[in-house]
Amino acid sequence: MTTKRAARSLGISLLGVSTVLAPAITTGTAQAHGFTENPPSRQAACAAGSAGECGPIQWEPQSVEGPGSFPEQGPADGHLCSADNPSFQQLDDPRGGGWPATDLQSGQNVRFHWKNTASHPTEVYRYFITKDGWDPAKPLTRDQLEPAPFGTVDYGGRTPGDVEAHDVRLPEGKQGRHVIFAAWEIADTDNAFYSCSDVDLG
Repeated sequence: MTTKRAARSLGISLLGVSTVLAPAITTGTAQAHGFTENPPSRQAACAAGSAGECGPIQWEPQSVEGPGSFPEQGPADGHLCSADNPSFQQLDDPRGGGWPATDLQSGQNVRFHWKNTASHPTEVYRYFITKDGWDPAKPLTRDQLEPAPFGTVDYGGRTPGDVEAHDVRLPEGKQGRHVIFAAWEIADTDNAFYSCSDVDLG
């Protein structure tokens, strides 16, 4: 882990702006290109054929990789879901709020499943969610997300398996359509993998 990342992670822990959760499941061999299968991310929906025309991402849903250290750095606003990769720009299209969405409840414990296909040591996983009153008809930006992650899973440089699962509690009091933005920070590079999951909160 770089000195910059170590300092940033320590600062987050001391400030208590997010909850650190232990990984729930670790299986398989060391992996690290990946995406969230549950709740299904946009790239997972594209790969499954349930999201209509998606372009190249349907064949490589694990490849949404871009600059890390989100939110201080990372992909440009409006290009968060594609990780600023022009080949995957379909992921940034809000489709007027028409992406397939998973029904969940605010305050619910959710098990996030990642499917991974290439190895790297991992710094941390962070889960962000959109603010109340955000506009689902616009591309996702930082100011549409709550500033602090609602879940943080620290790996401390360990390498995840080909299947990973994290139990994370959703924030209380949210309703309607939201996006969960997952950032998987890699420990031995300056990059991260990103997934946008559309959800309907009861």
